[in-house]
Amino acid sequence: MMKFKTILPAIAILFSSTNIIAQATGTLTDSRDGRTYKTVVIGTQTWASENLNAITFNNGDTIPEAKTEEDWKKAGIEGTPAWCYYDNDHSNGSSFGKLYNWYAVKDPRGIVPKGWHVPSDSEWTIFTNYLTGSSSVKKKKAQKTAVNEKTDDGIKKSGFLGLPGGYRDEEGLFHDYGYDGGWWSSTESDTNDAWGRGLYYLYGNVFRYDFSAQYCYYSKSNGLSIRFMKD
Repeated sequence: MMKFKTILPAIAILFSSTNIIAQATGTLTDSRDGRTYKTVVIGTQTWASENLNAITFNNGDTIPEAKTEEDWKKAGIEGTPAWCYYDNDHSNGSSFGKLYNWYAVKDPRGIVPKGWHVPSDSEWTIFTNYLTGSSSVKKKKAQKTAVNEKTDDGIKKSGFLGLPGGYRDEEGLFHDYGYDGGWWSSTESDTNDAWGRGLYYLYGNVFRYDFSAQYCYYSKSNGLSIRFMKD
């Protein structure tokens, strides 16, 4: 399951009001399936503003779908790629994309469209620092926003659209749909865990996850969303 240690002060960037406005928007088309993703320029980086929804690697190999708890646990134990929809419900994919384990993120066959990549931990930090002006901005409360309203001022201004699609734990159980979302980085923390970022609708915060810094951290066997950025 997602593991927790001491939570240090969080950074309020995406769900609170900010003066940062998206610089430019566009689209990209994934040649694998013809799917079109919205994109946004934030600072010096170009991001997809939607979660990945792919079922094949760049060489055409199928990414295995884990439909049962047993399938998901097996992939984690064996360290093999897997994806799912939240609650195994196909309808959740239209807004929130798919959840992937970290083994899918790091597979050498490539999981995101060519010319793009899963951001590293340091690239995530550049992104958050740009929106806040600092990595040490104090935590700020934000009004709770219903998942279907999508009206938060900070989300609109940044263009990132970090919707709370929940996550899947190591045992294959689903959690927190409509309350928080988690996104992988490409940087591992240790043998079993990897860096990630979490956003919480109730608090308007972005959390950085890692064991070594005494934050929360994600097991590589968790199922999180994938957001990608331009090379």
